[in-house]
Amino acid sequence: MDEPAGPVVPGDASQPGGPASPAAEPEGPATAAAQAGDQERPAAQPGDQESPAAQAENREHPAAQRGDQKSPAAQPEGADSPAPRSRTGRNLPAALGVGVGLGGLALLTLFTVKATFLLYVGAALVIALWELSRALGTRGIRTPVLPVVAGGAAAVALAYFEGERALVACLALTTIAVLAWRLPGGVTGYLRDVTAGVFALGYLPLPASFVALMLAAPDGARRVLVFLLLPVCTDIGGYFAGITFGRHLMAPGISPKKTWEGLAGSALACLAAGAIVLPVLLHGRFWQGLLVGAAALAAATLGDLTESMIKRDLEIKDMGTVLPGHGGVLDRVDSLVVSTPVVWLLLLVFVPVTGHS
Repeated sequence: MDEPAGPVVPGDASQPGGPASPAAEPEGPATAAAQAGDQERPAAQPGDQESPAAQAENREHPAAQRGDQKSPAAQPEGADSPAPRSRTGRNLPAALGVGVGLGGLALLTLFTVKATFLLYVGAALVIALWELSRALGTRGIRTPVLPVVAGGAAAVALAYFEGERALVACLALTTIAVLAWRLPGGVTGYLRDVTAGVFALGYLPLPASFVALMLAAPDGARRVLVFLLLPVCTDIGGYFAGITFGRHLMAPGISPKKTWEGLAGSALACLAAGAIVLPVLLHGRFWQGLLVGAAALAAATLGDLTESMIKRDLEIKDMGTVLPGHGGVLDRVDSLVVSTPVVWLLLLVFVPVTGHS
């Protein structure tokens, strides 16, 4: 049965005397072209409002909107795509490749001619000192780099070949050299620059000297390997736990990406590593490995947060760019720096150095 005709609307195109309408007017809400007194307009004029149906179509197919770029499916085959990145923004393939390369070089030098590991440490030390001095330079601080580099390299060598006494004497002489080196630079900023030099000496060459003290022992290669594995396990455990379960920020004002869940992952990995590697590599006890792992965890976390605090103070993101996926050398060794004297001391107490390996 036909529906009763609706009321006549003046000017309606469907009524006699109204302007001609299209043969097949779409059902649904009235469009702007069908309103009273409107003339037909060309479709898709610039600045026109789209009908609800068209808006829904665009929402379902955003790639078809006016001015949109091609959708990924429409890209030609073989087009370049960005390297895969994690939730933390790292280039994962590059980070993994660099990590494997650095670890492989450490093992190669440690277990062939272990003294060559000092060259590895020395190269990392020089680059890290350069990165630190450049970062401090953004605040107008002129670090006496040359005496710090020369004295730091001498301290590492003397620690390996002569022991603790020579190390202490070298650090004292290097501090005096920093005081003298800065004298020709004038009065302005003298205390600031000298303080930066002494800080750089204590922050990098001094911890590196404890690596040389560990290496000098007959079983030094295994001691250094224990020292390297603990902070590395801390980083790996924290990284994967953080990106998988991280919800609660630990210190957002210092390091906005570190979470308590990541710290729990670091703790689990570092304690397990200590409990395994100390008995296996140095014939220590299980509980000693747990204590060394716990101390290394605390020291590595402090070192990481300390370097983050330095970067926040200087308002920089990374200390450098020489290690793809990691940043600078100092960004990579920040957890090792504070761990070095802690692990050296505990290993000396739990596994005393003997005359044979």
